[in-house]
Amino acid sequence: MSFDDQIFSDRELIRSAVVAAGIIGSGYFRREVKSWSKANASPVSEADMAIDEYLRTVLLAARPDYGWLSEETPDNFDRLERHRLFVVDPIDGTRGYIRGDDSWCISVAVVEAGRPVTGVIYAPARDEMYDAVAGAGARLNGELLLRETRSLHTPPVIPTPGAVHKVLNAAGIAFERGAAVSSLAYRLMQLANGTLDAVVARRGAQDWDIAAAVLVLSEAGIRVSDVCRTEMVFNTAEVRHGALAATADPALFGPLSAALIDIYGCPQTGHAEQPAEIRQS
Repeated sequence: MSFDDQIFSDRELIRSAVVAAGIIGSGYFRREVKSWSKANASPVSEADMAIDEYLRTVLLAARPDYGWLSEETPDNFDRLERHRLFVVDPIDGTRGYIRGDDSWCISVAVVEAGRPVTGVIYAPARDEMYDAVAGAGARLNGELLLRETRSLHTPPVIPTPGAVHKVLNAAGIAFERGAAVSSLAYRLMQLANGTLDAVVARRGAQDWDIAAAVLVLSEAGIRVSDVCRTEMVFNTAEVRHGALAATADPALFGPLSAALIDIYGCPQTGHAEQPAEIRQS
């Protein structure tokens, strides 16, 4: 099987698996689901664990040579030696899921050499499936997502944290502060489908939050970047990323990145490795 055949086969495997996982998650949704707090104070529910177990069993049975990185599975650094691995968030947006918010989603990517090559994001309660294969475009429910088919709003719609909102206003950036959802992956998909014009996230997003989303956005012609680094790399020993800016409007990227760096800073290296737009501003 060629590389192209393999990643398309992976996409179909993941698509099938997340539909079944969505049925599992839907069985717990808006019911008395058991939940608790993890060591980092983030919530996890019995639905997260059930979906994680199902996906791990099904996906690794089909691809036993792949590594595994999931929010709800203890990390095994053996993944660093694998040619490819699955990167999984069984429920992205657990807080919203527990509240009954229908924007929760299941996110699965295949990463090779630090880059996502296949990605699927499935929002069962909204019946939306986004998928992408590197070099072959992105789709929503099977229909190709094309940048030219989306119209940008005037003013742009950008859900922002309060601090970012203040900095952008002070910089004279006119925008409508859109509503945010608890799932970062789904928020990024609202950029892909044209509901939003930009998305920002503070430092701390992890591989499983964004690997599939980064591929879908990239294949849809939308730029998404860690504002402190020239490129995003996945499956390293450190799975956390810096603040993120994503937009379909090139004119917004510089101001968004500058605001995020101003508020959240850059880890360790200060403002080093910033994108060219920021260094030249």
